[in-house]
Amino acid sequence: MSHYYSKKPKVASSRTLVELKLVGVLVRYVTDRGVFSREKVDRGSLLLIKSVDASNAQVLLDVGCGYGAIGIALAKLYPRLRVVMTDINRRAVQLARENIKLNSLGNAEVRLGNLYEPVKGEKFDIIVSNPPIRAGWRVVFPIIDEAPAHLNHGGCLYIVAKTKQGAPTLEKRMREVFGNCAIIARRGGYRVLRSVLS
Repeated sequence: MSHYYSKKPKVASSRTLVELKLVGVLVRYVTDRGVFSREKVDRGSLLLIKSVDASNAQVLLDVGCGYGAIGIALAKLYPRLRVVMTDINRRAVQLARENIKLNSLGNAEVRLGNLYEPVKGEKFDIIVSNPPIRAGWRVVFPIIDEAPAHLNHGGCLYIVAKTKQGAPTLEKRMREVFGNCAIIARRGGYRVLRSVLS
C-alpha cells in the first residue's frame, strides 16, 4: 500500500492545480496522487498558515512539507523570511520544488529526507508541521522530541492536528518536551499548538 509518508508512492501520477488566496496573496500549487491533500489545501494546514506569526523570524522549517502548502504560503506571505522544507516523499519534494518556481520564490528551498535529517546542525526561529498522524506516534513524536535541538532560543514549534485525531496527545507531549504548550487557534475540529523554547 502506498501512503503520502512513503519514500516512493506507488500510485500513478495524475497532477492537479490548486490555488489559495490569503490576505490578497495568490499561492498556486501543482499537486499529484501519492501526496497529502492533493485536491485542495486542507483545513488544518490553512489554519496553521493563518496562525503563524513570522513577522520577527528570519528562518523557518516546515517538517513533512508535502507539496509545500504551508512553507510556500508562509514564504509568500513573509518575503524576508527564509523557508526550508523537508519531506521523505520523493514525489512531494519534486512538487515542492516545482511550486517554489511556480510562485517565483527566491526565499524557499526543499530537501529530501526524513524529518530533521536534511537539516542536521541547523537552527530555526520557527518550526511548523502538519504531522502524518496516520503514520503513528513513532513517526510523529520525533517531530516534537527533536525540535528543541533545531530551534534558536525563544523559537517556536507550531503543530496542527485534529482534536479527535491526537491533538490532546500532541499537546501533552509538547508540554513534556518544552515545559509549555498553548492552543493558539481552534476551528473546524482542528487545533494549532505552539510551544516556545526558553
